[in-house]
Amino acid sequence: MPSPTPRHRLRPLLPYLLPVLIGVLLAVVLLNAFPRLAGRDAAAPEPPPAPAPSTPLAVEAPLDEAERPAPELRQAPPLSREQGPVSYAEAVERAAPAVVNIYSSRVVEREQHPLMSDPFFRQFFGDDMPARQRMLSSLGSGVIVSEEGYVLTNHHVIGGADQIQVALRDGRETLARVVGTDPESDLAVLRIDLDALPVIELADSTQVAIGDVALAIGNPFGVGQTVTMGIISATGRSHLGLNAYEDFIQTDAAINPGNSGGALISAEGAMVGINTAIFSRSGGSQGIGFAIPANLARNILEELVTHGRVIRGWLGVEAQELNAALANSFGLQVPRGVIIADVVPGGPADQAGLRPGDVLLSIDGRPILDARETMSDIAAVEPGQTLPLTVVRGGERLALSVEVGERPPPETRPSE
Repeated sequence: MPSPTPRHRLRPLLPYLLPVLIGVLLAVVLLNAFPRLAGRDAAAPEPPPAPAPSTPLAVEAPLDEAERPAPELRQAPPLSREQGPVSYAEAVERAAPAVVNIYSSRVVEREQHPLMSDPFFRQFFGDDMPARQRMLSSLGSGVIVSEEGYVLTNHHVIGGADQIQVALRDGRETLARVVGTDPESDLAVLRIDLDALPVIELADSTQVAIGDVALAIGNPFGVGQTVTMGIISATGRSHLGLNAYEDFIQTDAAINPGNSGGALISAEGAMVGINTAIFSRSGGSQGIGFAIPANLARNILEELVTHGRVIRGWLGVEAQELNAALANSFGLQVPRGVIIADVVPGGPADQAGLRPGDVLLSIDGRPILDARETMSDIAAVEPGQTLPLTVVRGGERLALSVEVGERPPPETRPSE
């Protein structure tokens, strides 16, 4: 039997040698980690090399605490509930009771069935068959502006109505009668007969500024009185094709169907405008709403109450904007003025000698820059007043005078 090799001889001793080897390794690790256990101090680390000399940094000398200035911060003014940043409840409570819901209805003839035009079917019913009727209803809003019961609203809210019902916020309801309407400004005046009516205050709309807070109060979609908030986005908006006379306040306060005729109020609760129209692709509010300024609404109200109609100046012309190409053809260096496209026969302009093709440069010494603005300026002139005109005809300047007439109602006015 062969003798065991040295490796075979060590195998029985491995269970005793392994703990010894582990103990030796631990001792070596502890002595390296803690030199004092080995009876010696750890060698001090060598200091790092000194940095190369450089330009010293400019350090401000420290100040005493009493001499240290406080930082200048921009402090916002204290919030005030009466001025709007926190709540507009007081403004709404001041104005909302005077905003009413308006329900108008009218009876219209219902179209007959196409078969009724056939003689075969008509022989069974006769030619004297009564026409069928149906009721059309619409809703809107209005604003009580006087203790006598005058209510401002839009013409398109009550136009053609056979019956108009007004509902107040306090629950009272009554029928209203029409005092007068002005389709060209889309305003109408109603009157109701109730006691202790809430009345809204009218603001000077010329003081309205872009960025002012605006609140719209009305009856959108017939859900009941609703308040929405926004700002004044623009003033003096025109060329929108909504009315003959346009001078709108634009706001992003939500205005929806049913808001028409309601109040646009300031943060103090005063009415700055009558909500009239929206610009929308969907039919709902998209942040572009228009209101008739309170000053214009006040003037229309006074005219309708005192005269039953709105009296405006009128020349009887149809004007066209003048562009650069047309200006050159008339010998003008700049496109200033308007072209007289048509003259109403027998009207003030016709009697003054104006002709189609004339270029109207100024009225009463004021140069014409915009046809719509000029139309509004003429409307503000009292009928019977004489105005000097400057026109260009055939390359020559002429001075004419025109006696302003009264603008006829739309249904009787000759075509312009």
